[in-house]
Amino acid sequence: MSKSENPVAIITGGSRGVGAATAVLLASKGWNVTITCTSTIDDANKVVEECEKFGNEALAVKADVADDKSCRNTIEETTSKWGRIDSLVNNAGTTKFVFDHADLEGLDADDFLHIYKVNVVGPFQMVRACKEYLLKSDNPSVTNISSIAGIKGIGSSIAYASSKGALNTMTKSMARNLGPIRVNAICPGFIQGEWLKKGLGEEIYNASIKNLESSTPLGLAVTPEQVADTIYNFIEVSKTVTGETVLVDGGYHLTM
Repeated sequence: MSKSENPVAIITGGSRGVGAATAVLLASKGWNVTITCTSTIDDANKVVEECEKFGNEALAVKADVADDKSCRNTIEETTSKWGRIDSLVNNAGTTKFVFDHADLEGLDADDFLHIYKVNVVGPFQMVRACKEYLLKSDNPSVTNISSIAGIKGIGSSIAYASSKGALNTMTKSMARNLGPIRVNAICPGFIQGEWLKKGLGEEIYNASIKNLESSTPLGLAVTPEQVADTIYNFIEVSKTVTGETVLVDGGYHLTM
């Protein structure tokens, strides 16, 4: 196993949306990337092809972050190929859409446990699995993709909001204790894309975009590429920042 000259990042949930945009951006900046997916590997392989157009290497791994063995296998496949890990982007997530937070009967214990296992336990297991490799890097970082839901108590469901609040707290705890690894969280609001369109329904989705464009200070609905820019900033630019949660929402939180 030879060590890659290029820095290496692992991006969970990298087959679409923010994960895919981050993978392509890092590849364009000279990074090798591993992307994980839980659904069809075909979508992930398409992202790999996009990344390889920049002359760098990419790897797709089918993995469930809720399963510790799967997390460790992702690390093993990555290090077997490149011999290093410099950055981890914990992007994989799930929810159950119960937008009426007063509808307590819309969720049960199993919903909470499943959402927490993916959104909180999963990032923990990924950090644990690659910690020893990150500590060997000259520029180690973990970026957790959280949500405005974890700060404002809004979003797709109470269970989702609670899980992202837990992820924000875990981010601070890890930042305090895992230095020199920098650990930060991105908290997007509404993100344009098929995942949210499917969850909201096309009519509500389109109306939400129009509302954001007319009511937020920056007059926009955030795209996956714009979130990826902020992730890249945490990875490569803001090297003195750790333990932060940054809202990426075009100023939507200022209207609440």
